[in-house]
Amino acid sequence: MKNTKYDFESAIDRKGTNSLKWDLFDDDVPMWVADMDFKVAPAIENAILKRANHPVYGYTIVPDELFQAYIGWWDRRYGFKMSREDMLYSIGVMPSISSMIRCLTDVGDNILIQTPVYHVFFYVIEENNRNVLENPLIYDNGEYKIDFDDLDEKLSESKLMILCNPHNPIGKIWSKSDLARIGELCKKHDVILISDEIHCDLTNPGVKYNPFESSDNVITCLSPSKSFNIAGFQSSIVHTKNAELLEKIKNQMHVDNSDSCNVFATAAVIAAYDESEEWLEELKDVLYENKQIVKDYLACELPVIKLVECDATYLLWLDCSALNVPSKVLSGFLRSNQGLFLSAGIDFGLNGDSFLRMNIACPQEILMEGLARLKAGITALNIIKN
Repeated sequence: MKNTKYDFESAIDRKGTNSLKWDLFDDDVPMWVADMDFKVAPAIENAILKRANHPVYGYTIVPDELFQAYIGWWDRRYGFKMSREDMLYSIGVMPSISSMIRCLTDVGDNILIQTPVYHVFFYVIEENNRNVLENPLIYDNGEYKIDFDDLDEKLSESKLMILCNPHNPIGKIWSKSDLARIGELCKKHDVILISDEIHCDLTNPGVKYNPFESSDNVITCLSPSKSFNIAGFQSSIVHTKNAELLEKIKNQMHVDNSDSCNVFATAAVIAAYDESEEWLEELKDVLYENKQIVKDYLACELPVIKLVECDATYLLWLDCSALNVPSKVLSGFLRSNQGLFLSAGIDFGLNGDSFLRMNIACPQEILMEGLARLKAGITALNIIKN
């Protein structure tokens, strides 16, 4: 690893900290859920410690400084203009989407998603008694693209569309032309579009994502939780220029009690956006280096698995189709045989069943251990199969 100002090398023992990633199960190398095994940016740690030194942790309000931190970040980095009156605070992107499903659709309505996609999209739709309508992405020669003919047809039957940009799990940044075409089709069919852009900062060095342009039927969900590894503070915003939609969402989030603020969240978010940009740029270099390590390792040591090239996120989509093993079986075998936990591709949709998702946001020591166990597991699987 090249020299960095910040510490991305120390392997931190997270066992016994009530970590979802490390304590929920007993796997030796968990590389599944999307959080990072790096120390948080120093400015965030300092801001939290400063707030912790005040000995009262009562109910808290969301100050304008938090919204200004969001506004400044998206304007400075992406040229995406937001106004305070177009924003709502929420405890998280998925709670926000759940609230929006309840107030913008009716029981039994169709909600469109593009598979393979973040598995919680399925749950939040189905558990709100709405129907999942899939626009399967086309996988061709190692790349994904949108089937716009199918999208046009499916939107005619939908009330709402949930977009993932950049897309989890394939790590694709949708082009401006793709986004414009999606927007045109949603307007054509009078469909409200929710754009989940939580992974937007985690692009390869020199690459920027394209925010979905604001319009009357577009709602954007933003959060620093993935970029700065502060998901535990539960903080996000909802943005739309449609005042009528915003009022409906505001009322529903209040009913759902998802508009309250964690006492430490404000300090963490402001420190992230106002003081931790340099840390994020170093992180992106580290993640890109990890991607290259995985790419080279697979090519040299495990060519039966192909890496789907990506421009964003720290989640790698591994094409395991040559193994001809269902992803649940493959993921389960790697866990039982090697203590390595990778996400089964079928969790992201039926068209993901030939894939595994691998979280590489960790020090290289852990990454290399995970790759070694992946190779050992595939070798053992082949021996057993043969």
